[in-house]
Amino acid sequence: MAAIYPVAGAYATNPSYSGTFIPSIWSAKLAQKFYANTVLSEISNTDWQGDISGMGDKVVINIPPTISVTDYVVGTDLTYAVPTPSTTELQINKGKAFAFRINDVLSYQAKPNLLDTFSQDAAEQMKIAIESNVFYGTVFGAAAANQGATAGSTGIDMGTAGTPVTINATAGDAANVLTKILQLASLLDEQHVPESDRWLLIDPVTRTLLMQTNLAQAQFMGDDKSTVRNGKIGVIDRFNTYVTTLMPTAAPAGVVWTSGDGTQATTAAAANAGLRRMIVAGHKSAITFASQVTKMETVRNPNDFGDYIRSLNVFGYKVIKPEALAVCVVK
Repeated sequence: MAAIYPVAGAYATNPSYSGTFIPSIWSAKLAQKFYANTVLSEISNTDWQGDISGMGDKVVINIPPTISVTDYVVGTDLTYAVPTPSTTELQINKGKAFAFRINDVLSYQAKPNLLDTFSQDAAEQMKIAIESNVFYGTVFGAAAANQGATAGSTGIDMGTAGTPVTINATAGDAANVLTKILQLASLLDEQHVPESDRWLLIDPVTRTLLMQTNLAQAQFMGDDKSTVRNGKIGVIDRFNTYVTTLMPTAAPAGVVWTSGDGTQATTAAAANAGLRRMIVAGHKSAITFASQVTKMETVRNPNDFGDYIRSLNVFGYKVIKPEALAVCVVK
């Protein structure tokens, strides 16, 4: 479509920049964009978010000491322990940025406002990029006892990169989903992880299988209505359950794991077992995450009638309680 107002250079897009947004040609309502579900704020500890101002900062996190409990015998003196403080540092060593420009004439003609539209989309894309990065950097941090072919005190098979657990659309595999979720819960139980604020991350394929199991019956949810009433998963065995496409996945041909947005990957030294994915369980105390939008600037374009818009978001993350994470590798 030809542009209504003459354009050149970067603004000569296809479809045309002005033709796409001029309200007389297109409806004022842009086609809704489906963003990946962002769940990071629901599964991590973000208490330190307001303590950072820029990349290179570090946040000192105080870890509560463990208080000893002893037997009491009447007539004996109590022993008063001195709680030993502990700290860990959260490095703010990562950043994501976006930058775009708008033209005054095209922005004036556009409906809705281009600045608002582009900024909202950029913010959503930044959230996707950050969450993908955080998942890739943390889900592998589960304690050794909470993952692998012999997890827990009874040697539960949680799968490995070479020998993942089979949970796919073939006959009989759907029931394995619920079994593995219950086993993930038992691994956290053995680590004395609190029952409140537990979470579970699954991919869309696992969700499809899960909804074919007895989970769809009301007794699994503590609800008097079926969970398939709207297709949304709620609480499963004390887990607040979320579906995401941003967890690491793996394919054959030498790649072990690739981040959800495809920007990070590791290579394999040994043979792989084909396409693999993860089911991850944890507690909000397991992962600490801090993020801050430190820059949001609008600068006039010195060579044209318009603005440069740019933003910087700095962040950091760390697994501080690996015992509160559990992982199942499936295919």
